[in-house]
Amino acid sequence: MLPQREEIASVVVCEDDAPTLELLCDHLAADRFGVMPAPCASDALRLCRYNHPDLLLLDLSLPDASGLDVLREIREADGVTSRFDPNLPVIVLTGRGADADRVRGLDFGADDYVVKPFVYQEIRARIAAVLRRCQDTDEGPWRVGEIVIDAARRKVWVGEREVQLSNKEFGLLRVLARDPSRVFPKRELLEEVWGYRSPTRTRTLDSHASRLRRKLDPEHARFVVNCWGYGYRLIDG
Repeated sequence: MLPQREEIASVVVCEDDAPTLELLCDHLAADRFGVMPAPCASDALRLCRYNHPDLLLLDLSLPDASGLDVLREIREADGVTSRFDPNLPVIVLTGRGADADRVRGLDFGADDYVVKPFVYQEIRARIAAVLRRCQDTDEGPWRVGEIVIDAARRKVWVGEREVQLSNKEFGLLRVLARDPSRVFPKRELLEEVWGYRSPTRTRTLDSHASRLRRKLDPEHARFVVNCWGYGYRLIDG
């Protein structure tokens, strides 16, 4: 009897360049990933809708639609009628390496952003890192002062009031809540939540922190503290 193959995770690989698609699928399959090739946007959306993958590896330049439109479709889903998982981990893999493109991709909800040409070992490492960050199923609710965070269901309450957060706002809160007494440097938060690997000029963190602060406490703007020139911390109010 042949040994059973135990897959690490299932990955939709959306890439319109046939040699690149074949290379990625071959390597990922050899590393025990379940691979679903998607040479166009419509294939990627169909596979994400009906096959419930663990991660989407997404090119931006596709023959039938922009990869950003695919990303938007997934992130704006309600998770019920659309049948997409709005929290599906997505790594953008693209030839667009400008800072504006990178910031746009991350602002649209990408969990990481990789610029071509790439080394497969780096792709493999980034997939593993994103999957680790997104494995919340065994993590129960925890409390920080008035704030209750249920990572498994991606829900947040302040007292009795449920707070609706975007994916990145939730990710930022979750990181800050791991150690409420600590000031997290901006560089660390950008890497942990948005996947930045090098210093860059962006207002992404500040704008998300401001929205998170207002959503958690619309009247008094407590909880998320800006330590000017350094980073952010969470207080229990």
